[in-house]
Amino acid sequence: MFELKNKEDVPYLSSSLLEQTGMVIQGFSTRLGGVSEAHLSSMNLSFSRGDREENVHENFRRIANAIGLDAESFVFSQQTHTTNVRKVTEDDKGKGIVKPLDYQDVDGLITNVPGIALVTFYADCVPLYFADPVRRVIGLSHSGWKGTVGKIGKVTVDRMREEYGSRPEDIIAAIGPSICQECYEVSKDVISEFQKNYDENFWSDLFYQKENGKYQLNLWKANELVFLESGILPEHIEMPGICTCCNSKWLYSHRASKGKRGNLAAFLSIKR
Repeated sequence: MFELKNKEDVPYLSSSLLEQTGMVIQGFSTRLGGVSEAHLSSMNLSFSRGDREENVHENFRRIANAIGLDAESFVFSQQTHTTNVRKVTEDDKGKGIVKPLDYQDVDGLITNVPGIALVTFYADCVPLYFADPVRRVIGLSHSGWKGTVGKIGKVTVDRMREEYGSRPEDIIAAIGPSICQECYEVSKDVISEFQKNYDENFWSDLFYQKENGKYQLNLWKANELVFLESGILPEHIEMPGICTCCNSKWLYSHRASKGKRGNLAAFLSIKR
């Protein structure tokens, strides 16, 4: 499971399974330890939530220092709930933080370049971490319900194999802090999409209907199934055990805040 760590009064979450690979620097922010104010308090990591730009830069500096990264090495996603995965090269270093983004509709990032830090953003959706210690390749993808229906986890594994020769059985994968099933109520139209894309044998594990006609959806289980379908070994999968909505006092949750919130971020880098 993800463990809470703290450096210089900046708490963050760390994957114990990814840490054991010895090849990555990784983490997941909380909403604590930053300088943002009001409903953005305090570690808001988004330039698009109405925060002061200098606050966001200071927050990135602090979380980078806590995790052990260089903020100028960050490469941001540009999330629109697609299954598009971008190959990141040395030329992309700093895009989103010190250089403008020159791409759109990117929910996943992969690279084999040491020192570059992949960064994706959250406030209930599911972070998917991938590390191949054999080929020294990493991937980081954002999977909301649309990305989970589209199986962006499998798309990421396929791209790692195509671009770098990764074998699924070598990949260590983690599902990061995100909304749990008991907090995630959805309508029939969402469930219909899952019924089209997931075997009926798994439906009872993925969702159940309530008396009000709505459903409770398990994105953690769905993404675990996607990992297994991709060929990742069960013992190479780490589950989150931490719900953003249940813990909205120290993690941003879109559901819990009714949209008045900042952004969390996931970070993943290959050690030099």
